[in-house]
Amino acid sequence: MKILGGKYKGRNFYMPAGIRPTQNVLRAAIFDLLGHDFSGLSFLEPFAGSGAVSLEAISRGAQEVVMVEHNDLNAKTIRENCELLGIELGGNFSLIHAEAFTTLKRLSEGHEPFDIVFVDPPYGQKLAKKALKLLTSRDILHAQSLVMVQVEVSEKLDIADDFTILTQRRYGSSHLTLLQRVII
Repeated sequence: MKILGGKYKGRNFYMPAGIRPTQNVLRAAIFDLLGHDFSGLSFLEPFAGSGAVSLEAISRGAQEVVMVEHNDLNAKTIRENCELLGIELGGNFSLIHAEAFTTLKRLSEGHEPFDIVFVDPPYGQKLAKKALKLLTSRDILHAQSLVMVQVEVSEKLDIADDFTILTQRRYGSSHLTLLQRVII
């Protein structure tokens, strides 16, 4: 796999065996919808997998990126990918090797709200709805926060009134929904 834009554009990175990677076409679509310049923005990926989307955010200038990954092999691969690209973990770029929902709760207690959250849980487990509910029930988002959700096409994504749907798109077997937090 390759980084598609920004500082590390064209650089290769590893993909762990046995996961469903966010393919280049889908990653390009994600950043077409979110924007290409992440300068000064904070980015959270609670189901990081290989870290591909977070690595793109770092490459495009994100000020802070938090990757959360529970799987040992995937977390090891993220570390290797960061090392390969020369990205130092710690400080502004971090990998939390833990379960996503527990980590989201913990982040809400002592972290500033994130500008962008990318939610791409493992398919077939219906975790996106739970993640969205947790994002709105905790102080993880501010009024301008964007949340990109990737689910398989067959999964019905119930969007609570806490979000405005900015756009929805289908890409092969994946469905992308871009949301913005509504704070009353």
